[in-house]
Amino acid sequence: MRRLGERPDPNRSYWHRPGSYGIILSGTDALLTMSFEDKPSPQLPGGGIDPGEGPLTALHREVMEETGWRIAVERRIGAYQRFSYLPEYGRWAQKICAIYLCRPVMQIGDATEANHTALWSPIELLPELLIDPTQAQFVADYLA
Repeated sequence: MRRLGERPDPNRSYWHRPGSYGIILSGTDALLTMSFEDKPSPQLPGGGIDPGEGPLTALHREVMEETGWRIAVERRIGAYQRFSYLPEYGRWAQKICAIYLCRPVMQIGDATEANHTALWSPIELLPELLIDPTQAQFVADYLA
């Protein structure tokens, strides 16, 4: 599987943390989640897959929590892995990130996850906007 970002440290133990993320398109715009935990941080909606949960169930749950939107998943467009420290868990992780092409169906309400809100952006701006350099690289490669 393709790796984006830093190489793993052979002297470090990594927690396996799979996740599902969406490139959610409406015309030429993409739906992002804007996190305001430290500073404004635009990200692809999505996140970790909880124990007993499938990747699509996790994607639907995460998008709803982070944006307030229901989505339709059209297809899986790729995956990559990255190795990084996850401060919210206090541990190092091997993130396996599955990326799906989606379309918005209906906005149910506001984001329910604290410090998150929905943000629409022209898709061509995503590589510069996304705070996570691995997501930005994946989107840039997808758009190319």
